[in-house]
Amino acid sequence: MAKEVIKVPDLGGADQVDVIEITVAVGDTVAAEDSLIVVEGDKASMDVPAPMAGKILSISVSEGDQVSEGDVIAEIETEAAGDDSSAEEEKTESAEEQAPREEESSASEDSGDEEESAGGQEKDETVTVPDLGGADAVDVIEISVQAGDEVAEGDSLIVVEGDKASMDVPAPFAGTVVSIDVKEGDKVSTGDKLGVLKTTSGGGGKKAESSKAEKKPAEGAPKKAESSESVVKASEEPPAAPQKDHHLERDLTPSAEVYAGPAVRKLARELGVTLNKVKPTGPRNRVTKDDLHAYIKEQVKKAESGAVGVGGGIGIAPMPEIDFSQFGPVNVEPMTKIHKLTAANMSRNWLNVPHVTQFDDADITELEDFRKSMKAEAEKRGVKLTPVPFLLKAAAAALRAEPSFNVSLHNDGEHIVHKDYVHIGMAVDTPKGLMVPVIRDVDKKGLYELAEEATAMAIAARDGKLKPRDMQGACFTISSLGAIGGTGFTPIVNAPEVGILGVSKLSVQPVWNGKEFVPRKMLPLALSYDHRAVNGGDAGRFMTYMVSVLSDVRKLLL
Repeated sequence: MAKEVIKVPDLGGADQVDVIEITVAVGDTVAAEDSLIVVEGDKASMDVPAPMAGKILSISVSEGDQVSEGDVIAEIETEAAGDDSSAEEEKTESAEEQAPREEESSASEDSGDEEESAGGQEKDETVTVPDLGGADAVDVIEISVQAGDEVAEGDSLIVVEGDKASMDVPAPFAGTVVSIDVKEGDKVSTGDKLGVLKTTSGGGGKKAESSKAEKKPAEGAPKKAESSESVVKASEEPPAAPQKDHHLERDLTPSAEVYAGPAVRKLARELGVTLNKVKPTGPRNRVTKDDLHAYIKEQVKKAESGAVGVGGGIGIAPMPEIDFSQFGPVNVEPMTKIHKLTAANMSRNWLNVPHVTQFDDADITELEDFRKSMKAEAEKRGVKLTPVPFLLKAAAAALRAEPSFNVSLHNDGEHIVHKDYVHIGMAVDTPKGLMVPVIRDVDKKGLYELAEEATAMAIAARDGKLKPRDMQGACFTISSLGAIGGTGFTPIVNAPEVGILGVSKLSVQPVWNGKEFVPRKMLPLALSYDHRAVNGGDAGRFMTYMVSVLSDVRKLLL
């Protein structure tokens, strides 16, 4: 048994690549060419294979590390006897067959060295499709270079896609692209002509060196034996980064069967984009860089214009964590479930809905006089006639008169849902938090019926007996703080509704009637609306109509 250190091989000119996956563990037995780790550079990802078979003793890198050519990856235990025997046989064979040509080889090598040191000559080299890991007739889905481009060894020339995944085909050496003989949509197989690269002696040097090394004897000085060993390994390796079936399958796993090349996946990770959210336009529903850029532009445009979906949101930085105990005694208690739901709902509505709030005062002097005059009759009916039934009835009439408020935005962002019913939510302050029961068909009910239902709903809310259905389906919401106080506030729209009316405390104010100031009972109103669905003119007409109805309830009969 012998221990061998495995190092990062030639990366085709790349430096400081990221280790994105460890494919083996300590104790695993691997065959030659089995993947040890997967690294990713600026243009593509590739497997680093085991140069020999054996048992993994240790792994010197971890996911997220950056490695360069020559860095130690792992230590492997190999069958020394078998290796020595093979090496001995190779040495014997080399000695018998090639010893007579040693001097000739040396002279040829010296001549090659002199030619290379003189600068070499440019030469056109044909580039063919390398081993595709068993895949056949794969589709060319992207051409990464064009004639005249300078490429380094390992740079992507084209991107192909098989039944399982897409992969880059790299340049086998550095040079200038003379021609690319395939186009997007073509099918290619291993050995097909890909294009032509113009190289100097340095570009084709590897082939020349390999050819010369194959003619050298393996016997003699350790340097020659070492050279022979490197040639044997080089001949075993494919011309490009190993592309096995397991490599193709691995590319698909992290992105839930989304078709995309390594460069696109890397860009998506850098931008924090989930690829299955991007609409593909490439061949066979492949996600391209253009698709990724289009998705980002769309999201930025939505964020800037506020045109986001009902369930979406605009990302903002979280609030910093503060230790309040450093300022004095504190008591931390958990939020109730209702409080959590209300907080999340308000945050979502505030971030997604572009709010506009319009203010006005309604003169409800006559309404209050009428309500008080009906107090005794209401008590006989067993109900309490508060201002709430009048507000509900006036809001229902305004929704019918101005139907632009009785709508909701469809969650696709491209349609408006017009409603032919009038259900109104009524915000209720309860010990457990804010709740909004919904009173249905308000426009079809009388004041006494509304008074009775509003009271019953408020009691059920405070007792925690409301069912989910009792809080769904509203077209509009009324939030009244009249009993608490305040001269005005800006209520938050309860999406998917597009409007909410905030009612503050009644106050007696002097109003000029044309001859003199007279005391009038003025009710402050604040109408918040979703400016995506409702225009300022619509809101103005809605508010004007509602104020007029509250000022003269006889208009409800018209």
